[in-house]
Amino acid sequence: QSRNIYDAQLTDVSDQTSLLAVQGPKATEALQTLTDVQLGTMGYYTFVKGRMADVDDVIISATGYTGAGGFELYVPNQAAEHLWRAVLEAGQAYGIKPCGLGARDTLRLEKAFCLYGNDIDDTTNPIEAGLGWITKFTKTFTASEIIRQIKEKGPSRRLVGFEMIDRGIPRQHYSIHDAEGHSIGHVTSGTQSPTLGKAIGLGYVSIAYSDPGTEIFIDIRGKHLRAKVVKTPFL
Repeated sequence: QSRNIYDAQLTDVSDQTSLLAVQGPKATEALQTLTDVQLGTMGYYTFVKGRMADVDDVIISATGYTGAGGFELYVPNQAAEHLWRAVLEAGQAYGIKPCGLGARDTLRLEKAFCLYGNDIDDTTNPIEAGLGWITKFTKTFTASEIIRQIKEKGPSRRLVGFEMIDRGIPRQHYSIHDAEGHSIGHVTSGTQSPTLGKAIGLGYVSIAYSDPGTEIFIDIRGKHLRAKVVKTPFL
């Protein structure tokens, strides 16, 4: 509220709204059969309101967080089941499968997309998270001067991608160590990548250990298992 200098009024409709994320290289073709909106011309990170599967005012958003392309569909709760069934029917010819958030999480991690609450939160800044490319200093924003100073001086830590060398799956909050056993950071996201067939993760490490090829150690159930920093995206 302290930042609301324009007397803007906000209404939270989250509990009344359902979201379907239709992702993958065939998503455009499958969904196009349900709407007159020209999905193929929509730019990434744009959205429109339109009619889909006989439901009016569906928010059709090209913001899917899987790296595979697709759309997120926002509808009132009462229309969700109808749209769900229509999407599954339209996607049958394209091999559609219903998946949960676990599938989204492995896909976004393979692309090294940051997840708020894991890889970025109130304690991080966009420079150390590798998000300087979307941090513009053309106007003042919350903490802009502090972040500008971090960019000029360089961050003390950096979010890196890593692959496990030893057998083990890294998880959020696991600590990261150097060869001498000193703590140098922590894991923010980790999983067994189904596409790559290996365990991967993201984590913050001291800047001295952030170069690709650097060997680090992940504390998994009291054992310091070897991993190496790699370039992202993983896939």
